[in-house]
Amino acid sequence: MIDAAGLRVMRAIADEGSFTAAALSLGYSQPAISQMVRRLETRTGTTLVERVGRSVRLTEAGAVLARHAGPVLSALDAAEEEVAAIAGLRSGRVRLMAFPSASATLVPKALAKVKAEHPGVTITFSEAEPRESLAALRAGECDLAVAFVYEGTDLGRGEEDLDAFVTTPLLDDEVLLAVPHDHELASAKKADMAALQDETWIAGCPRCRGHLLQLASTAGYVPDIAYETEDYVAVMGLIAEGLGVAVIPDLILKTVHHEDVVALPMTPASRRHIVAVTTPDLQRVPAVKATLDALVDSARSSRAKPSRASR
Repeated sequence: MIDAAGLRVMRAIADEGSFTAAALSLGYSQPAISQMVRRLETRTGTTLVERVGRSVRLTEAGAVLARHAGPVLSALDAAEEEVAAIAGLRSGRVRLMAFPSASATLVPKALAKVKAEHPGVTITFSEAEPRESLAALRAGECDLAVAFVYEGTDLGRGEEDLDAFVTTPLLDDEVLLAVPHDHELASAKKADMAALQDETWIAGCPRCRGHLLQLASTAGYVPDIAYETEDYVAVMGLIAEGLGVAVIPDLILKTVHHEDVVALPMTPASRRHIVAVTTPDLQRVPAVKATLDALVDSARSSRAKPSRASR
């Protein structure tokens, strides 16, 4: 009912004492001021200005609008400035979530890039597996999620309806077989999954464990999983002591090394797809878009660096 332009006019009339002076201060014509006052009176259903000769004075209702105009217009100006700052990447907030191996590799470089190029943008980060980060994105508790999906499965794994999301591919991450340095396969060029049915296995996160079961099932057996841990430092320690073998994504091997562990490609080849996930609306928010672009750049850089544990 009451717009910002009408409030500006009422404040100008209160300050200047006439339509002519108010028009001059606002850069309007005097007839335009008169028309705006009449429209505001129609909307409010009451008289706002009393004309006295060549001057005017505000009625009680007009004085109320003029009194409130200052704080309201100041708040609007502040809001416009904040929105302009966000649109211009002088400020902004992004809530980012990523799974552990991405948080140790892709995320730090991306955060550093955004900080260097847009120091006014604030990024908060928390670590979560894909199921939790996608649920947070859907609940409005996250703006951007870095997730992964193994070949042959869907990102939501039937747990999430992804129609409301948009995904940006970041990296195809090869899954390798990790064995002790004195294992008979340590010097091989590749490992055939079908020939590993007698091995003792070490499983990782729920999605990784599910992928191991799928690979083994395709090869015709059920793997003997003796150890389960999501801590890949522990996984490498178990392998180094000869307690088992594991399938480990290459991205993890870029940060977790052990001199007594060897990683080699598998037959058939196995990969997981790493993606950034957000919503169509959030993708258009400048700070979110800048963070997404930084993640793409970080992934491109990561592709050029081989893992130390692979042969």
